[in-house]
Amino acid sequence: MAKSKEMTSGAPLPLILNFTIPLLLGNLLQQTYSFVDAAIVGKFLGINALAAVGASTSVIFLILGFCNGCCGGFGIPVAQKFGARDYVTMRRYVYVSLKLSAILSVVIAFVTSVLCPYILRWMQTPENIMVDANKYLLITFIGIPCTFFYNLFSSIIRALGDSKTPFWFLMLSTVLNIALDLLCIIYWGWGVAGAAIATVISQGVSAYLCYKYMYSKFEILRTEPSDRRFRSDLAKQLMAIGAPMGLQFSITAIGSIMLQSANNALGTACVAAFTAGIRIKMFFLCMLESLGMAMATYSGQNYGAGKPDRIWHGVKSSMKMVVIYCIFVNLVLWNFSEDIALLFIDASETEVLEKTAFFLHVSASFFVLLGLLCVLRYTIQGAGYTQLSMFSGVAEMIARTLVSRIAVPLWGFGGVCFGDSIAWIFAVCFLIPAFRYVYRRLIDIVEKERQYTLYE
Repeated sequence: MAKSKEMTSGAPLPLILNFTIPLLLGNLLQQTYSFVDAAIVGKFLGINALAAVGASTSVIFLILGFCNGCCGGFGIPVAQKFGARDYVTMRRYVYVSLKLSAILSVVIAFVTSVLCPYILRWMQTPENIMVDANKYLLITFIGIPCTFFYNLFSSIIRALGDSKTPFWFLMLSTVLNIALDLLCIIYWGWGVAGAAIATVISQGVSAYLCYKYMYSKFEILRTEPSDRRFRSDLAKQLMAIGAPMGLQFSITAIGSIMLQSANNALGTACVAAFTAGIRIKMFFLCMLESLGMAMATYSGQNYGAGKPDRIWHGVKSSMKMVVIYCIFVNLVLWNFSEDIALLFIDASETEVLEKTAFFLHVSASFFVLLGLLCVLRYTIQGAGYTQLSMFSGVAEMIARTLVSRIAVPLWGFGGVCFGDSIAWIFAVCFLIPAFRYVYRRLIDIVEKERQYTLYE
């Protein structure tokens, strides 16, 4: 039987690091999906096909970000009840989250699939890549239930302290994704559509394996008939936490859409450079995202156990790791950006290579702010204050919108490159006082509970 793991005692740094490493490997594998797609598309189908894959990146992030945010939110009450050792309520949360996910994923998949062509028109997608961009986006949206359930099952397993198992399943599906990419794009000649099909099938395999493992290996998840009843009160609580987390990603993505729309209007070379730059940047920010996800589980368990002091120690330990990692990223990206970009772009495309390198240099310079953003945002979410963390997404949206409206018309692709960095600054300026507020609230809650216990 698989073992759940509590993070409510022991030194925070090794606990968080050990929990982060499997998450990091899993995130790297997820990025390998898009990395391999873009590399194979760019090398075998050309710059126009690469631009078609990347033209809707921010829209995909808008929709899948909402789905993934909801799934992460659904896992927070599970982590809190696990930390409090209230396993009956924990199982009921799990069952209700499955029902909600089935409804949400199907509805979102249907609506977004219908709206595909309108979305691409609104984003000023160049006409020469419109057909391929529509194919890629449509297939990705049809596969939303696969992505939704993989992230839900992974979130639940992580809430129980097991961050390793989702990684192994994801590794298997990554190998499958690469094999299907080669078959669909090169052997069967399905073009850009083949890249999307390979990714959807791979996510579906991951979801199925996580589901089978979760219910066969974790005894504390084995339900009684009374646990398998849909409870509207629990559903409301799950949506109250999950929806703001999903909206946070979506609100953030709205700013990204504005920025990408402005970039799309600059021409195919800028779209291709942005696509390659985003793929590479996402690969390197996996560590920061993984550390944040670890802090969500760590924060949730310690909140449930009534130990807010450990949450603060966890934030400090995480930031030490952020600083060390960001030094490494800057060394790599400032020296090898064009070499890495050659994985996607032919050496003859010098303009695209130069733009990609500049994009990565700017991003790397601000990575430490992104690390602070991830740690504080996920810590606040883990404590259950998801509505508060959502406003950091609003700050990012405002920043990217201002850049797309002011900086891009003035400085072109240079303005696009600074869009994310300025958004991170806006979000951190909100999150620092927000975390201080949440931390004080947690201390007050614990103190009141102690006084009440003594009085009783």
